[in-house]
Amino acid sequence: MQSLDQQPLIKKILTLPNYQFWALNVFGWTGYGFFVALSAIFWDRHLGLQVAYTAMSVTSGLVLSLWLRSYFKRIWAKEAIVRGLYSLVAVICVTAVWSFVKMEVFFALNEDMEVKRSLFEYLGWYTYSFFIFLSWAALYFSLKYYRMLQVEKEKTLKAQAMAHEAQLKMLRYQLNPHFLFNTLNAISTLILEKETKTANGMVTELSKFLRYSLDNNPMQKVTLAQEVETLQLYLGIEKLRFEERLNISFTISDSARHALIPSLLMQPLIENAIKYAIAKSPTGGTIALDADVLHNQLSIQLTDNGPGIADMAIALRERLEGEHGGVGLANTRERLKELYGPAHSFELENIQPHGLRITIRIPFSSTERSKAA
Repeated sequence: MQSLDQQPLIKKILTLPNYQFWALNVFGWTGYGFFVALSAIFWDRHLGLQVAYTAMSVTSGLVLSLWLRSYFKRIWAKEAIVRGLYSLVAVICVTAVWSFVKMEVFFALNEDMEVKRSLFEYLGWYTYSFFIFLSWAALYFSLKYYRMLQVEKEKTLKAQAMAHEAQLKMLRYQLNPHFLFNTLNAISTLILEKETKTANGMVTELSKFLRYSLDNNPMQKVTLAQEVETLQLYLGIEKLRFEERLNISFTISDSARHALIPSLLMQPLIENAIKYAIAKSPTGGTIALDADVLHNQLSIQLTDNGPGIADMAIALRERLEGEHGGVGLANTRERLKELYGPAHSFELENIQPHGLRITIRIPFSSTERSKAA
């Protein structure tokens, strides 16, 4: 990362308030000086004397504008009405000084002019000088308020991003306690039934799965291929519980293997399928995971041949709202909603002759596409 001193001047001017002020201030007074010097041609004045007057006018105006900036900073904490009145008084006073200095120098350099110093002449000088400094003050406050608005906007966006990240982390970390509770219950049952070898194998597989979960950043997306490897760790635990009663089928296209998805997106859905389709069936069943890329969307289908859902409306309400302690479907739906908003779909449907299919569609992005970009 470049240090502040190494950044290009243009970038500093575009991003840093102090550089923006100096750039605009110098540019503005230079432009004013150019038109004042140019007026020598239209008013048929001595060019050398007009340039000297211009240099004095620009220099004194620049110095007075720096004093105004310092003064505006000192009164910035005051209430808006008080700040406005103090600023107006400051502009009136600065204009009075600048007008007097300019007029005196101008007549000193142009002694042969017929027009002499007078109050009426001074008021003429004051009027257009006041307009210049009033415009300068208006531009200064406009930029100041604009920067404040941008800072507040950045704070709001940062706060929203932090809240979004916290929500996603909460949803992601919610999975481990839920899964851990179910697995420890299974281990406890195996121990009570004196199936110590199976219980020991389940503890070993559980440690592998938890190690992966702890090492994995919950905000970082993984490829579907990596997600499948993680599912294999989880299914290794469940296989010890159900043995031949649990059958798994994975059908994933080559393009889908590189698709990026939220980490541990599928694990709670498979856990849900095992709970409702496998555990409740004496003969077990099959869970199939199919994934492909269609129309620039990643389509994932998780199918089981369990009993399905007799009353879809009631079951959806219970499962999607997380009733009866369940978090699988509700958690997944909320994570997808937080990450993709309306760009995703999450559908459940009964299949014939029996079973349930969950279909997820999310925008396709992949590691291969990132490399190409």
